[in-house]
Amino acid sequence: MSVGLMESAAPAPAPAAAPPSEVAVQLTNVSRWYGNVVAVNDITFSLGAGITGLLGPNGAGKSTILHMMAGFLAPSAGEVRVAGMTAWKNPEVYRHVGLVPEREAVYPLLTAYEFALMNARLHGIADAEAAAERAIDTVDLRHAMHRRIGGYSKGMRQRAKIAGALVHGPRILLLDEPFNGMDPSQRMQMMVLLKQLADQGKTILISSHILEELDQLANNVLVIVAGRLAASGHFRQIRRLMTDRPHTFTLQSSDDRRLAAALMAEASVQGLELGEHLTVRASDRGSFALALPRVARAAGVTLFELHPTDESLESVFSYLVKR
Repeated sequence: MSVGLMESAAPAPAPAAAPPSEVAVQLTNVSRWYGNVVAVNDITFSLGAGITGLLGPNGAGKSTILHMMAGFLAPSAGEVRVAGMTAWKNPEVYRHVGLVPEREAVYPLLTAYEFALMNARLHGIADAEAAAERAIDTVDLRHAMHRRIGGYSKGMRQRAKIAGALVHGPRILLLDEPFNGMDPSQRMQMMVLLKQLADQGKTILISSHILEELDQLANNVLVIVAGRLAASGHFRQIRRLMTDRPHTFTLQSSDDRRLAAALMAEASVQGLELGEHLTVRASDRGSFALALPRVARAAGVTLFELHPTDESLESVFSYLVKR
């Protein structure tokens, strides 16, 4: 199934401005294959400011897409443009991109401050020391900034990697499993930081298996299945376009049995189940939402609660992958 919905302080001074454009990242008919194995198959999408979640099962092609966007891999076909420029073999792109790879891309003998400082110097920042300290403060590592990264917990190593990616103030952040190893408090702090960066106009792409965080963070999602783009857009919009899947609701009322009997006559209602709550399966969300208060009023029933049970990001993702 393909759904057509395409479409704190800064850690360091922003780099030279990229060519003006609302689109920060553009993939056009992009494919990547390794011999006879097709990892990414004819994918097109664009990203602007805000947070986008990149979702897919293991082996779906998510890391390949991130590596092409970061300029590490050439597309076998199609075009990848980042900050208005071709990503492949173009060092100028790195002025505008911060990458946090999933693998451990840190040097264990360096301190977090030294790691951020090294990245600042590689980017040619005039006051590299100040930029490194700002990045360290942004990820809340000042208390451990002079300890070697090899002695950090995994969550702290993740934050050190993020500090290194933020040190030059990029407009585009590519994050591969950034919440790995973080405890609940660290995840909450990171979510606040990413929202702040998005509010500043940054373009942030997050590949993650932690759907709960993306449910709260992402403006949009890209769902990759078997190398293809299965759906894109806000996950609730995607869900509402799934016309072949009934919408499920749970209700509580003053008389669930009477309400169930009355609802059976509605054309939009496909199924009912009485238990601790009344569960309703409806073919059309809008029609059911309009009919419910009318039916309840006619039956003399008071509605207390109504909850959609299949409009979470996890539900949408699971359905797309199973298809």
